[in-house]
Amino acid sequence: EPTETIGVILTIFCLSLSFTHVHYNVHITVDLQIHKTFNNRQNIVKITLSSLKTVQTMVFASSGGNATLPCRFWFEPELSLAREVRIKWSRTSAAGGPEDDVLVAIGNRSRSFGNFRGRVHLRQDSAGDAALIMTELQLNDTGRYRCEVVDGLEDRNSAVHLELRGVVFPYQHPRGRYHLSFVGAQQACEEQDATLATFTQLFQSWKEGLNWCNAGWLADGTVQYPITRPREPCGGHGLGPGVRTYGRRHQHMHRYDVFCFSSSLRGTVYFLQPSQKMNLTEARRTCQEDGAHIAKVGQLYAAWKFRSLDHCDAGWLADGSVRYPITRPRTNCGDSEPGVRSFGFPPPQHKHGVYCYKAEDQCSATSPLDVTKCH
Repeated sequence: EPTETIGVILTIFCLSLSFTHVHYNVHITVDLQIHKTFNNRQNIVKITLSSLKTVQTMVFASSGGNATLPCRFWFEPELSLAREVRIKWSRTSAAGGPEDDVLVAIGNRSRSFGNFRGRVHLRQDSAGDAALIMTELQLNDTGRYRCEVVDGLEDRNSAVHLELRGVVFPYQHPRGRYHLSFVGAQQACEEQDATLATFTQLFQSWKEGLNWCNAGWLADGTVQYPITRPREPCGGHGLGPGVRTYGRRHQHMHRYDVFCFSSSLRGTVYFLQPSQKMNLTEARRTCQEDGAHIAKVGQLYAAWKFRSLDHCDAGWLADGSVRYPITRPRTNCGDSEPGVRSFGFPPPQHKHGVYCYKAEDQCSATSPLDVTKCH
């Protein structure tokens, strides 16, 4: 009797290894050969997804930009006549939980869902191309995307991870260290034009030199912190550099700081100080009178990271903190490393300058005399 050999690839990605508190995701690919017998040779048809051969593809992009998530399939043996299959894209967010539907398509007909409506479509450049085109990327688009191709009773699927490029920054409550629940941490990041950082984003920032001793929430509900220079209050000298982890904590009972993530800046941050320094109320009003808004912490970090904003004067921000960005460390401007310096949350009657933010549409309406504030 004729037989069909179907190649199945199982992806096991739940294994996590820890070396000096640095986590690595390990993916194991197992090839199985399953033999099925048919009485009719015409029943031998197989769908293959090429992206199964590149386990857990990673795609990087920036907020406000576009991304292409690859997915390709073909029939074996090749069909003499084309036929329509059902293609479905779904997503599991960086925080986990149930999958969200992104897009479903049959032939040239498609439908997108929820927050993805109007921002996603299939590329379909050639036969078997099921790549997902995403536009106007948002901070919370980060996650694991699953491409599923269904033909009758046969189906195959593969996964692609989308990560946004940006900057990770530690953030704490105005009352001080360790006052944020998981929900409070989410809200704190959103208020600063950011979102909860993923472990991948924190790990990348650690590799780039982020060194912070206070533990903070991440998007997956774990609490971790990055150390490049081991010291006594931060795990001791006996542990090497790495990302320390407390594991998963109770999202309502436990309190920590948070690591936020901000992507590309769609506007301009600039320092403003009239003839004299201002209290917080005066600082907000000064930005408004200049056709701008007082900058948020995430916007200041993004300007420092992506626009190389460098200013040694401390200024008010929207959350009531006072900070300043340094890309060229120098005398009287803080540490010897680049970064955003913080004076914490001083009383609102204290006098400082202010960092203002103008969005792209505000910049386009700016007079030629003010054009330097939009670059």
